[in-house]
Amino acid sequence: MTDYRLGAVEARFADIVWERAPISTADLVKICAEELNWKRTTTYTVLKRLGEKGLFRMENGVVSVLIARDDYYAAQTEKFVEETFDGSLPAFLAAFTKRKSLREEEIAEIRKMIDDCGKE
Repeated sequence: MTDYRLGAVEARFADIVWERAPISTADLVKICAEELNWKRTTTYTVLKRLGEKGLFRMENGVVSVLIARDDYYAAQTEKFVEETFDGSLPAFLAAFTKRKSLREEEIAEIRKMIDDCGKE
């Protein structure tokens, strides 16, 4: 799997793109100037970097998404569980719930996800 890890600033930029894509580069530059206090060159530099990582594409002055936000976060979570817990979801959940209790609604939602996975 390609390394899609983003720093905090790149993640904020990616969220801007994900929320608005497809978006013109002109609009993206304006939004980044307002929300991130970036110059045009900074926006293009980060856009190029994330394009090289395969997240976004800029073509004819329009930025489009190559990897959806949900797919990005799913891949990051999968990689984290793989690297940290040898791919064991039960070990991850055990560590997660050791210091944080789950609400009844969360438990029910997790049970439903497990049941749905078993049906596939």
